Amino acid sequence: MAAGQTVLQIASTSTGLSAKLHPTVLFNICDSYVRRNDQAERVIGTLLGSVSADGTVDIRNSYCVPHNESSDQVAVDIDYHRNMYELHQRVNPKEVIVGWYSTGSGVSGSSALIQDFYSREVTNPVHLTVDTRFQDIEGSIRAYVSTILSLGDRQLAAQFHEIPLDLRMIEAERVGFDLLKKAIVDKLPNDLEGLEATMERLLALIEDVFKYVDDVVHGQIAPDNNVGRYLMDTMAAIPKMSSDSFDKLFNDSIQDLLLVIYLAGLTKTQLTLAEKLNTAAQIL
Repeated sequence: MAAGQTVLQIASTSTGLSAKLHPTVLFNICDSYVRRNDQAERVIGTLLGSVSADGTVDIRNSYCVPHNESSDQVAVDIDYHRNMYELHQRVNPKEVIVGWYSTGSGVSGSSALIQDFYSREVTNPVHLTVDTRFQDIEGSIRAYVSTILSLGDRQLAAQFHEIPLDLRMIEAERVGFDLLKKAIVDKLPNDLEGLEATMERLLALIEDVFKYVDDVVHGQIAPDNNVGRYLMDTMAAIPKMSSDSFDKLFNDSIQDLLLVIYLAGLTKTQLTLAEKLNTAAQIL
């Protein structure tokens, strides 16, 4: 591939498309980046998922594709890409190609060439960029679609439009994602530490809601009917119970969690002991 196209990166949501990203894809991308060759500055790969009738692209899986790129050309291992796609189709035929990903802070000149290749694999592919250095926490993950700017029969440039991206994470997965954004992690949190982090985040959100309601009551900010209805629906969904009943329910749940942790540790110890006894018996 010869790098003969100019890239225009323009933030726009007028395409009518949006994307949903599952955390498994993000972790796969980070793992591929860690395992890359020493000479490679970035990694690319194929995104798998589905496209709904309203134009929402659901990105559920991915795999890395070997490639080489320089200042003037890009080479993608097409045979590897198609063999991997065939293997994924045998496991889950409902997951089809929806686009491709690359590590880095945005699109580059060679991105237009790779986008052109995936445009032959699927109509209107999504280009996902992940800044694996996590220097910009708010804008480290972005999704784009492209259109070709032409002058007559001559293609002038690939124009990339940013589309809305929704990270589909439950609270436990978000704890792991927050760890990815840290450059140095002393140790992975256990279940209780993860629960503590979740409760601290919930407390911070509740304090933000209290502050918003107080500001509205005192006339410091203008009221928003949509926010008010959302808060009312949220409060209505919470079952009415006394403080003592809630404390008892919460403590019972904590005890159940501790019991599961204890049983899991006990099972792990028994398996380790049985493995050592089996090894010693084979030696004798």
